[in-house]
Amino acid sequence: MPRKYHLHNGQRGSALAVRVTPRSSRNQIVAVLNDGTIKVHIAAPPVDEEANKELVNFLADVLGVPKSRLEIVAGASGRDKLISVLDMDVQTAHQRILAHLD
Repeated sequence: MPRKYHLHNGQRGSALAVRVTPRSSRNQIVAVLNDGTIKVHIAAPPVDEEANKELVNFLADVLGVPKSRLEIVAGASGRDKLISVLDMDVQTAHQRILAHLD
């Protein structure tokens, strides 16, 4: 009898490496490092997930996507985070980020 395989739909998107500085004067993208890491300043303090929530909201605005399409997949408790962006390729994401570079 042949073995049954379960196939799953994959989600397409991109992953962004982000270095966050909390307690800044305002939310802004300040640089893109040589390795592609995006430096972001966030006004919220790193307390009770406030900085993470504000980071997701800010990046959703920058990228023009609903915040439900963004997820912090690594580094939730640190400065260096990996953020998944569903349904957006890396080139589009980087173009939108560069357009908001201060």
